[in-house]
Amino acid sequence: MSITLGNDPAVRASFAFLGEVLADYGPRDFAVRAWDGTVWEPDAGLPARFTLVLQHPGAVRKMFWPPRPYTLGEAYIYDDIDIEGDIHAFFAVLSYLYEMRPRLRQRLRWLRRLLALPGGERPRSGRLPAQLSGAVHSPQRDRQAISYHYDVSNEFYQLWLDRRMIYSCAYFADPSDDLDRAQERKLDYICRKLRLLPGDRLLDIGCGWGGLVIYAAQQYGVHALGITLSRKQVELAQERIRQAGLQDRCRVEYQDYREVTGAFDKLVSVGMFEHVGSKMLPVYFQKAYSLLRPGGVFLNHGIALSGWERRPRGQPFSQRYVFPDGELKPIHATLKAAEEARLEVRDVESLREHYILTLQNWVRRLEAHADEARRLTNE
Repeated sequence: MSITLGNDPAVRASFAFLGEVLADYGPRDFAVRAWDGTVWEPDAGLPARFTLVLQHPGAVRKMFWPPRPYTLGEAYIYDDIDIEGDIHAFFAVLSYLYEMRPRLRQRLRWLRRLLALPGGERPRSGRLPAQLSGAVHSPQRDRQAISYHYDVSNEFYQLWLDRRMIYSCAYFADPSDDLDRAQERKLDYICRKLRLLPGDRLLDIGCGWGGLVIYAAQQYGVHALGITLSRKQVELAQERIRQAGLQDRCRVEYQDYREVTGAFDKLVSVGMFEHVGSKMLPVYFQKAYSLLRPGGVFLNHGIALSGWERRPRGQPFSQRYVFPDGELKPIHATLKAAEEARLEVRDVESLREHYILTLQNWVRRLEAHADEARRLTNE
Protein backbone atom coordinates (compact mmCIF):
# COMPACT_ATOMS: atom_id res chain seq x y z
CA MET A 1 0.00 0.00 0.00
CA SER A 2 1.10 3.56 -0.64
CA ILE A 3 0.56 5.79 2.39
CA THR A 4 1.76 9.34 2.85
CA LEU A 5 2.47 9.13 6.59
CA GLY A 6 2.00 11.93 9.04
CA ASN A 7 3.04 12.13 12.68
CA ASP A 8 -0.36 11.38 14.19
CA PRO A 9 -0.52 7.84 15.65
CA ALA A 10 -4.33 7.92 15.33
CA VAL A 11 -3.94 8.35 11.57
CA ARG A 12 -1.59 5.38 11.32
CA ALA A 13 -3.89 3.23 13.46
CA SER A 14 -6.97 4.22 11.44
CA PHE A 15 -5.28 3.46 8.11
CA ALA A 16 -3.92 0.16 9.44
CA PHE A 17 -7.38 -0.94 10.55
CA LEU A 18 -8.91 -0.04 7.19
CA GLY A 19 -6.07 -1.90 5.49
CA GLU A 20 -6.94 -5.09 7.37
CA VAL A 21 -10.65 -4.82 6.71
CA LEU A 22 -10.09 -4.10 3.00
CA ALA A 23 -7.38 -6.74 2.53
CA ASP A 24 -9.58 -8.89 0.26
CA TYR A 25 -11.31 -6.01 -1.50
CA GLY A 26 -9.16 -6.33 -4.61
CA PRO A 27 -7.40 -3.51 -6.45
CA ARG A 28 -8.27 -0.44 -4.41
CA ASP A 29 -9.35 2.33 -6.75
CA PHE A 30 -10.04 4.99 -4.13
CA ALA A 31 -8.03 7.15 -1.77
CA VAL A 32 -8.43 7.79 1.95
CA ARG A 33 -7.65 11.20 3.44
CA ALA A 34 -7.36 11.79 7.17
CA TRP A 35 -8.37 14.87 9.13
CA ASP A 36 -4.77 16.14 9.14
CA GLY A 37 -4.36 15.86 5.37
CA THR A 38 -2.54 12.52 5.38
CA VAL A 39 -3.44 10.59 2.22
CA TRP A 40 -3.54 6.87 1.56
CA GLU A 41 -3.32 6.73 -2.22
CA PRO A 42 -5.05 4.08 -4.39
CA ASP A 43 -3.17 0.96 -5.40
CA ALA A 44 -0.31 1.61 -7.79
CA GLY A 45 -1.38 2.78 -11.22
CA LEU A 46 -5.05 3.25 -10.37
CA PRO A 47 -6.75 6.65 -10.47
CA ALA A 48 -8.90 7.52 -7.47
CA ARG A 49 -12.58 7.18 -8.36
CA PHE A 50 -13.44 8.78 -5.04
CA THR A 51 -11.82 9.79 -1.77
CA LEU A 52 -13.04 8.56 1.60
CA VAL A 53 -12.52 11.50 3.95
CA LEU A 54 -12.05 10.83 7.67
CA GLN A 55 -13.22 14.03 9.33
CA HIS A 56 -11.80 13.48 12.83
CA PRO A 57 -9.71 10.97 14.83
CA GLY A 58 -12.76 8.92 15.84
CA ALA A 59 -14.13 8.58 12.31
CA VAL A 60 -13.13 4.96 11.63
CA ARG A 61 -14.56 3.82 14.94
CA LYS A 62 -17.80 5.62 14.13
CA MET A 63 -17.90 3.80 10.77
CA PHE A 64 -18.01 0.36 12.38
CA TRP A 65 -19.16 0.71 15.98
CA PRO A 66 -21.68 -0.29 17.15
CA PRO A 67 -21.99 -3.17 14.64
CA ARG A 68 -25.44 -2.32 13.29
CA PRO A 69 -26.77 -2.16 9.70
CA TYR A 70 -27.14 1.62 9.96
CA THR A 71 -23.79 2.49 11.58
CA LEU A 72 -21.84 3.35 8.43
CA GLY A 73 -24.75 5.40 7.10
CA GLU A 74 -24.88 7.36 10.34
CA ALA A 75 -21.16 8.06 10.08
CA TYR A 76 -21.89 9.70 6.73
CA ILE A 77 -24.96 11.73 7.65
CA TYR A 78 -23.40 12.96 10.92
CA ASP A 79 -20.27 14.04 9.05
CA ASP A 80 -17.80 11.63 10.61
CA ILE A 81 -16.85 10.72 7.04
CA ASP A 82 -17.44 12.21 3.62
CA ILE A 83 -17.18 10.98 0.04
CA GLU A 84 -15.50 13.22 -2.51
CA GLY A 85 -15.86 12.21 -6.15
CA ASP A 86 -18.03 9.44 -7.61
CA ILE A 87 -20.38 8.40 -4.82
CA HIS A 88 -21.74 5.59 -7.04
CA ALA A 89 -18.30 3.94 -6.95
CA PHE A 90 -18.44 3.92 -3.15
CA PHE A 91 -21.25 1.37 -3.26
CA ALA A 92 -18.76 -1.31 -4.32
CA VAL A 93 -17.06 -0.81 -0.95
CA LEU A 94 -20.41 -0.96 0.83
CA SER A 95 -21.23 -4.25 -0.90
CA TYR A 96 -17.85 -5.68 0.07
CA LEU A 97 -18.28 -4.71 3.71
CA TYR A 98 -21.81 -6.07 3.81
CA GLU A 99 -20.97 -9.40 2.18
CA MET A 100 -17.69 -10.28 3.92
CA ARG A 101 -17.84 -13.11 6.47
CA PRO A 102 -14.70 -13.11 8.62
CA ARG A 103 -14.07 -16.00 10.98
CA LEU A 104 -14.71 -15.53 14.68
CA ARG A 105 -11.01 -15.12 15.49
CA GLN A 106 -10.67 -12.42 12.85
CA ARG A 107 -13.77 -10.61 14.09
CA LEU A 108 -12.42 -10.59 17.64
CA ARG A 109 -9.08 -9.25 16.41
CA TRP A 110 -10.80 -6.47 14.48
CA LEU A 111 -13.00 -5.66 17.45
CA ARG A 112 -10.02 -5.22 19.76
CA ARG A 113 -8.26 -2.98 17.26
CA LEU A 114 -11.42 -0.99 16.53
CA LEU A 115 -12.15 -0.28 20.19
CA ALA A 116 -8.55 0.84 20.64
CA LEU A 117 -9.12 3.64 18.13
CA PRO A 118 -10.22 7.09 19.34
CA GLY A 119 -13.93 7.46 19.99
CA GLY A 120 -15.68 10.63 21.02
CA GLU A 121 -19.26 11.81 20.85
CA ARG A 122 -20.48 13.32 17.61
CA PRO A 123 -22.64 16.45 17.58
CA ARG A 124 -26.23 15.47 16.88
CA SER A 125 -27.65 17.78 14.26
CA GLY A 126 -29.79 17.48 11.18
CA ARG A 127 -32.12 14.56 10.58
CA LEU A 128 -32.94 12.35 13.56
CA PRO A 129 -34.18 8.76 13.39
CA ALA A 130 -37.91 8.31 12.97
CA GLN A 131 -39.76 7.97 16.27
CA LEU A 132 -43.06 6.25 15.55
CA SER A 133 -45.80 5.15 17.93
CA GLY A 134 -48.55 2.58 17.67
CA ALA A 135 -48.75 -0.87 16.10
CA VAL A 136 -46.61 -1.36 13.00
CA HIS A 137 -48.64 -0.65 9.84
CA SER A 138 -51.67 0.51 11.77
CA PRO A 139 -53.35 3.49 10.07
CA GLN A 140 -52.10 5.79 12.85
CA ARG A 141 -48.48 4.68 12.56
CA ASP A 142 -48.51 4.62 8.75
CA ARG A 143 -49.53 8.29 8.80
CA GLN A 144 -46.50 9.10 10.96
CA ALA A 145 -44.16 7.07 8.74
CA ILE A 146 -45.34 8.72 5.53
CA SER A 147 -45.19 12.19 7.03
CA TYR A 148 -41.59 11.62 8.21
CA HIS A 149 -40.40 11.08 4.65
CA TYR A 150 -42.77 12.94 2.34
CA ASP A 151 -43.60 16.01 4.42
CA VAL A 152 -39.99 17.22 4.56
CA SER A 153 -40.73 19.97 2.04
CA ASN A 154 -42.34 20.11 -1.39
CA GLU A 155 -39.61 22.53 -2.43
CA PHE A 156 -36.96 19.95 -1.51
CA TYR A 157 -38.42 17.33 -3.84
CA GLN A 158 -38.90 19.90 -6.59
CA LEU A 159 -35.13 20.43 -6.61
CA TRP A 160 -34.32 17.00 -8.01
CA LEU A 161 -37.46 15.26 -9.27
CA ASP A 162 -38.78 15.82 -12.79
CA ARG A 163 -41.26 18.60 -13.55
CA ARG A 164 -44.25 16.33 -12.79
CA MET A 165 -42.61 15.20 -9.53
CA ILE A 166 -42.84 11.47 -10.19
CA TYR A 167 -41.17 9.70 -7.27
CA SER A 168 -40.65 6.27 -8.83
CA CYS A 169 -38.46 4.91 -11.60
CA ALA A 170 -38.75 6.44 -15.04
CA TYR A 171 -38.92 4.47 -18.31
CA PHE A 172 -35.93 5.11 -20.55
CA ALA A 173 -35.78 4.46 -24.29
CA ASP A 174 -32.08 5.29 -24.08
CA PRO A 175 -29.74 5.93 -21.12
CA SER A 176 -29.20 9.48 -22.38
CA ASP A 177 -32.91 10.30 -22.19
CA ASP A 178 -33.95 13.46 -20.39
CA LEU A 179 -35.58 12.62 -17.04
CA ASP A 180 -38.73 14.62 -17.80
CA ARG A 181 -39.27 12.70 -21.03
CA ALA A 182 -38.49 9.35 -19.41
CA GLN A 183 -41.00 9.99 -16.63
CA GLU A 184 -43.68 11.02 -19.12
CA ARG A 185 -42.98 7.81 -21.04
CA LYS A 186 -43.43 5.89 -17.79
CA LEU A 187 -46.80 7.52 -17.12
CA ASP A 188 -48.02 6.67 -20.59
CA TYR A 189 -46.75 3.11 -20.25
CA ILE A 190 -48.78 2.74 -17.05
CA CYS A 191 -51.90 4.14 -18.68
CA ARG A 192 -51.57 1.75 -21.61
CA LYS A 193 -51.00 -1.22 -19.32
CA LEU A 194 -54.14 -0.24 -17.43
CA ARG A 195 -56.01 -0.08 -20.75
CA LEU A 196 -57.54 3.22 -19.73
CA LEU A 197 -60.65 4.34 -21.58
CA PRO A 198 -62.46 7.69 -21.56
CA GLY A 199 -64.84 7.81 -18.61
CA ASP A 200 -63.04 5.14 -16.57
CA ARG A 201 -62.92 5.65 -12.82
CA LEU A 202 -59.29 5.40 -11.75
CA LEU A 203 -57.98 5.12 -8.19
CA ASP A 204 -54.30 5.93 -7.59
CA ILE A 205 -53.18 4.53 -4.22
CA GLY A 206 -50.27 6.59 -2.95
CA CYS A 207 -50.61 9.23 -5.65
CA GLY A 208 -47.75 11.48 -4.56
CA TRP A 209 -48.04 14.98 -5.99
CA GLY A 210 -50.74 13.95 -8.46
CA GLY A 211 -48.62 13.49 -11.58
CA LEU A 212 -50.32 10.30 -12.75
CA VAL A 213 -53.92 11.30 -12.04
CA ILE A 214 -53.43 14.58 -13.90
CA TYR A 215 -51.76 12.87 -16.86
CA ALA A 216 -54.42 10.14 -17.05
CA ALA A 217 -57.22 12.71 -16.97
CA GLN A 218 -55.59 14.92 -19.60
CA GLN A 219 -54.46 12.23 -22.02
CA TYR A 220 -57.00 9.44 -21.49
CA GLY A 221 -60.14 11.23 -20.32
CA VAL A 222 -60.57 9.31 -17.06
CA HIS A 223 -62.09 10.45 -13.78
CA ALA A 224 -59.29 10.00 -11.26
CA LEU A 225 -59.05 9.91 -7.49
CA GLY A 226 -55.63 9.98 -5.87
CA ILE A 227 -55.03 9.25 -2.19
CA THR A 228 -51.95 9.90 -0.04
CA LEU A 229 -51.00 10.17 3.63
CA SER A 230 -48.82 13.23 3.04
CA ARG A 231 -50.61 16.51 3.69
CA LYS A 232 -47.97 18.47 1.78
CA GLN A 233 -48.51 16.26 -1.25
CA VAL A 234 -52.26 16.85 -1.05
CA GLU A 235 -51.76 20.62 -0.96
CA LEU A 236 -49.51 20.74 -4.01
CA ALA A 237 -51.50 18.13 -5.96
CA GLN A 238 -54.74 20.04 -5.45
CA GLU A 239 -53.06 23.25 -6.60
CA ARG A 240 -51.74 21.54 -9.73
CA ILE A 241 -55.18 20.14 -10.50
CA ARG A 242 -56.63 23.66 -10.24
CA GLN A 243 -53.91 25.05 -12.49
CA ALA A 244 -54.69 22.36 -15.09
CA GLY A 245 -58.43 23.11 -14.89
CA LEU A 246 -59.23 19.48 -14.06
CA GLN A 247 -61.32 19.91 -10.90
CA ASP A 248 -64.25 18.16 -12.57
CA ARG A 249 -62.20 15.05 -13.40
CA CYS A 250 -59.45 14.85 -10.76
CA ARG A 251 -59.16 15.07 -7.04
CA VAL A 252 -56.53 14.14 -4.48
CA GLU A 253 -57.46 13.37 -0.89
CA TYR A 254 -55.71 12.66 2.40
CA GLN A 255 -56.83 9.09 2.98
CA ASP A 256 -55.58 5.62 3.89
CA TYR A 257 -56.20 2.94 1.27
CA ARG A 258 -58.08 0.90 3.88
CA GLU A 259 -60.65 3.69 4.20
CA VAL A 260 -61.57 4.03 0.51
CA THR A 261 -65.09 3.09 -0.57
CA GLY A 262 -66.76 2.86 -3.95
CA ALA A 263 -66.11 1.01 -7.20
CA PHE A 264 -63.41 1.67 -9.78
CA ASP A 265 -62.67 0.43 -13.27
CA LYS A 266 -58.92 0.66 -12.79
CA LEU A 267 -56.59 0.72 -9.78
CA VAL A 268 -52.95 1.71 -9.75
CA SER A 269 -50.30 1.86 -7.05
CA VAL A 270 -46.88 3.18 -8.06
CA GLY A 271 -44.07 3.31 -5.52
CA MET A 272 -46.35 2.98 -2.50
CA PHE A 273 -46.21 -0.80 -2.15
CA GLU A 274 -42.98 -0.66 -0.11
CA HIS A 275 -44.98 0.96 2.72
CA VAL A 276 -47.61 -1.80 2.96
CA GLY A 277 -45.66 -4.37 5.01
CA SER A 278 -45.67 -8.16 4.76
CA LYS A 279 -48.32 -8.72 7.39
CA MET A 280 -50.68 -6.34 5.59
CA LEU A 281 -50.35 -7.92 2.14
CA PRO A 282 -53.63 -9.87 2.47
CA VAL A 283 -55.48 -6.73 3.59
CA TYR A 284 -53.95 -4.66 0.79
CA PHE A 285 -54.85 -7.02 -2.04
CA GLN A 286 -58.26 -7.91 -0.59
CA LYS A 287 -59.06 -4.21 -0.44
CA ALA A 288 -57.94 -3.76 -4.04
CA TYR A 289 -60.14 -6.66 -5.12
CA SER A 290 -63.15 -5.23 -3.29
CA LEU A 291 -62.76 -1.84 -5.01
CA LEU A 292 -62.45 -3.22 -8.55
CA ARG A 293 -65.46 -3.60 -10.78
CA PRO A 294 -65.77 -6.92 -12.63
CA GLY A 295 -63.22 -7.00 -15.43
CA GLY A 296 -61.19 -4.22 -13.84
CA VAL A 297 -57.41 -3.92 -13.92
CA PHE A 298 -55.01 -3.33 -11.03
CA LEU A 299 -51.40 -2.31 -11.76
CA ASN A 300 -49.13 -2.66 -8.73
CA HIS A 301 -45.62 -1.21 -9.03
CA GLY A 302 -43.04 -1.63 -6.28
CA ILE A 303 -39.47 -2.54 -5.46
CA ALA A 304 -38.94 -6.25 -4.84
CA LEU A 305 -36.44 -8.13 -2.73
CA SER A 306 -34.52 -10.89 -4.48
CA GLY A 307 -35.44 -14.26 -3.01
CA TRP A 308 -31.77 -15.08 -2.34
CA GLU A 309 -30.89 -11.69 -0.89
CA ARG A 310 -29.77 -11.70 2.73
CA ARG A 311 -31.79 -9.60 5.12
CA PRO A 312 -29.75 -7.55 7.58
CA ARG A 313 -30.03 -8.25 11.28
CA GLY A 314 -31.43 -5.26 13.09
CA GLN A 315 -32.97 -2.11 11.70
CA PRO A 316 -31.60 -1.12 8.26
CA PHE A 317 -30.46 2.45 7.66
CA SER A 318 -33.31 3.05 5.22
CA GLN A 319 -35.95 2.20 7.84
CA ARG A 320 -34.26 4.34 10.44
CA TYR A 321 -33.73 7.49 8.38
CA VAL A 322 -35.47 7.24 5.00
CA PHE A 323 -38.57 5.03 4.86
CA PRO A 324 -39.70 4.16 8.40
CA ASP A 325 -41.43 0.76 8.47
CA GLY A 326 -40.65 0.36 4.77
CA GLU A 327 -40.37 -3.27 3.75
CA LEU A 328 -39.43 -5.05 0.54
CA LYS A 329 -41.03 -8.36 -0.39
CA PRO A 330 -39.86 -11.03 -2.85
CA ILE A 331 -41.98 -11.26 -5.98
CA HIS A 332 -43.23 -14.75 -5.18
CA ALA A 333 -44.71 -13.54 -1.86
CA THR A 334 -46.45 -10.66 -3.62
CA LEU A 335 -47.92 -12.90 -6.31
CA LYS A 336 -49.11 -15.41 -3.72
CA ALA A 337 -50.90 -12.72 -1.71
CA ALA A 338 -52.50 -11.26 -4.84
CA GLU A 339 -53.77 -14.64 -6.01
CA GLU A 340 -55.09 -15.51 -2.56
CA ALA A 341 -57.13 -12.30 -2.75
CA ARG A 342 -58.69 -13.70 -5.99
CA LEU A 343 -56.78 -11.37 -8.29
CA GLU A 344 -55.61 -12.98 -11.53
CA VAL A 345 -51.96 -12.21 -12.27
CA ARG A 346 -51.65 -11.46 -15.98
CA ASP A 347 -48.26 -9.77 -16.32
CA VAL A 348 -45.01 -9.36 -14.36
CA GLU A 349 -42.21 -7.07 -15.55
CA SER A 350 -38.88 -6.00 -14.09
CA LEU A 351 -37.75 -2.39 -14.56
CA ARG A 352 -34.49 -2.77 -12.64
CA GLU A 353 -32.27 -1.15 -15.29
CA HIS A 354 -34.65 1.81 -15.49
CA TYR A 355 -34.46 2.34 -11.74
CA ILE A 356 -30.65 2.47 -11.88
CA LEU A 357 -30.82 5.21 -14.50
CA THR A 358 -33.47 7.07 -12.53
CA LEU A 359 -31.41 7.02 -9.34
CA GLN A 360 -28.36 8.27 -11.21
CA ASN A 361 -30.42 11.19 -12.52
CA TRP A 362 -31.75 11.97 -9.06
CA VAL A 363 -28.28 11.94 -7.52
CA ARG A 364 -26.90 14.28 -10.20
CA ARG A 365 -29.78 16.70 -9.77
CA LEU A 366 -29.59 16.60 -5.98
CA GLU A 367 -25.82 17.18 -6.00
CA ALA A 368 -26.34 20.14 -8.35
CA HIS A 369 -28.66 21.70 -5.74
CA ALA A 370 -26.89 20.47 -2.62
CA ASP A 371 -26.69 23.83 -0.84
CA GLU A 372 -30.37 24.57 -1.38
CA ALA A 373 -31.31 21.03 -0.31
CA ARG A 374 -29.40 21.45 2.95
CA ARG A 375 -31.11 24.77 3.59
CA LEU A 376 -34.56 23.26 3.07
CA THR A 377 -33.93 20.22 5.24
CA ASN A 378 -31.64 21.66 7.93
CA GLU A 379 -29.03 18.99 7.18
